[in-house]
Amino acid sequence: MSDGGHVPVLLEEAVAALAVTPGGSYVDATFGRGGHARAILDRLGPDGRLVAIDRDPAAEPFALALAQRDSRFVFRRAWFSELPDVTAALALAQVDGVLLDLGISSPQIDDAARGFSFRHDGPLDMRMDPSRGESAAEFLARATVRELTEVVRDYGEERFAQSIARAIAAARARGPVERTRQLAQIVGEAVGARTRGDWGQDPATRTFQALRIFVNRELSEVTLALPRIVSLLAPGGRLAVISFHSLEDRIVKRFLARASQPFAGDARTSRLAIRTAALPGVPLALVGRAQKPGAAEIARNPRARSAILRVARRTADPLPADWPRGYGDGEAA
Repeated sequence: MSDGGHVPVLLEEAVAALAVTPGGSYVDATFGRGGHARAILDRLGPDGRLVAIDRDPAAEPFALALAQRDSRFVFRRAWFSELPDVTAALALAQVDGVLLDLGISSPQIDDAARGFSFRHDGPLDMRMDPSRGESAAEFLARATVRELTEVVRDYGEERFAQSIARAIAAARARGPVERTRQLAQIVGEAVGARTRGDWGQDPATRTFQALRIFVNRELSEVTLALPRIVSLLAPGGRLAVISFHSLEDRIVKRFLARASQPFAGDARTSRLAIRTAALPGVPLALVGRAQKPGAAEIARNPRARSAILRVARRTADPLPADWPRGYGDGEAA
């Protein structure tokens, strides 16, 4: 089965970051169409193991086809914050590496029936897992103007959020807002000809991003998943995360920074009389600098232009007694 036209971003860099050993156990926590998974399998030996998860039912046929060809590979439908439950059911106490490729895949964007993009008219769904939660249309139908403003502003970083929220409320008073191009037209009319400073971007882009992030709880999923993944890593195990927009990358960057510093980098401890040798161990060590796609990859795949890869290695130190409290951005993001 082909990959459905999806081009994995930072493929070689991400797989290299995992430092795959032939007999190791690894997790692709965002299987998609399996591009990263196949590259990991290519580096595994006969005793190696790869577990993949994805919440999108459209990913499952591709994963099951791969599982039929390769006994080292197993797939489970799940959200990546549920990874500890998946590994426990598979009797995997620890793993040697986990890859997170955040965001949305090209097949999801290009499938009009999923409602992720205004480039194709379709139902306003936007759920990566259509079996759970409310669709974007359902949220638009019940949200107050204040809730709409907050979502579009906070998740889309849209400075015209209030105007857009009021326009949506006015439109739904005339009839349901249920189609992608219908919403795009509403947003375009609300923004109008005002200067944005990003002329290459459609006026509806930020609103669609905001709704997708909100409907899929993308930021809270990342916040929940990161400390749970670290708890699964064996000493020396790697965590590699590819982010595609500033909101999720900020969560990843802050988490890795805190987990690689004593006392989660609390500035107050720098004023205490503590010997360096007496400082507690840290769960993670940063590996290299953040990586971005090169010009050649962006030319081949323009959707890669905003990607950023961050990598960390699990140390041999035990997890802090208060883990994960103080090391993430909270239970909800």
